Amino acid sequence: MLSKTAVECPQRLLAMTQALAPVRTAVVGAGTPLVLAGVRAAVEHEIVEPVLIGERQEIVRAARKIDWPVADFEIVAAADEASAALAGAGLARNGSVNMVLKGHIHSDTFMHPLVARDSGIRNQRRLSHVFHMTIAGNDQPLLITDGAINVAPDVEGRVAIVKNAVDLAHALGCQRPKVALLAASEEITEAMPVTLECREIAERCSASGIAADVWGPLALDNIVSASAARLKGINHPVAGQANIIVVPTIEVGNALFKMMVYLLGACAAGIVVGGNVPVLLTSRADPPPARLASTALGAILAQAQLAA
Repeated sequence: MLSKTAVECPQRLLAMTQALAPVRTAVVGAGTPLVLAGVRAAVEHEIVEPVLIGERQEIVRAARKIDWPVADFEIVAAADEASAALAGAGLARNGSVNMVLKGHIHSDTFMHPLVARDSGIRNQRRLSHVFHMTIAGNDQPLLITDGAINVAPDVEGRVAIVKNAVDLAHALGCQRPKVALLAASEEITEAMPVTLECREIAERCSASGIAADVWGPLALDNIVSASAARLKGINHPVAGQANIIVVPTIEVGNALFKMMVYLLGACAAGIVVGGNVPVLLTSRADPPPARLASTALGAILAQAQLAA
């Protein structure tokens, strides 16, 4: 039997937002009760100051269904998904908002103007996705990247992904995160090209002076279990103690995060990092705790970026 999703948003994330001012956030496609219920929870926790984008009457009707007055919030009228997405990206690009949240809108439509060079949030860095995973009963987080945006990143791409994840870990208070580069084995062999890539990534990260310990290749058991690493004679600070897992392909990251959610009852908070503002790429399948956790995670990063 599959485990239920964790019933509460990780308290560590919520606690970190208490000392922060609410983040002005564009909610793209705000016209459904499900989306607005998630936004209301974030407002009640003083995490966001929403800018609601969508068809005005749909937003008002949806708010009425959940008995939440939205008259005090800014509403940006948009007749369709494409115009709503463009409006959200524009607000982020000109600095009117410091975070963007996906509401009831197709992911491709939502992301297109955000990643566009002339209208989006891209700077000199690569955009990547990070899942912040918390197992039920254990508030120690684990970051997994990238299971949602980069399909099969090469060595250069994964070096950039590592840097993005490390920045997020720093914002979360982990000053020197341990980064594990996932493969099926620790043995470096040409028969398994990913192991050669992991070695190169680790070497390049070390040479860059990044404030993190980056190591690989490592199989999953030796990433999450110190006893397994000891039994195999692996003596490295990352082995069994990883804060971040960097996967080789989107399929691996996507499967790993879903396994943790559906089999281990994890709460998954997901955000797009590497741009001028964080982007919350939520899914209709995300339960309320995951939506709130994603919003809290994005707000923590947004405030760190504003302070930098």
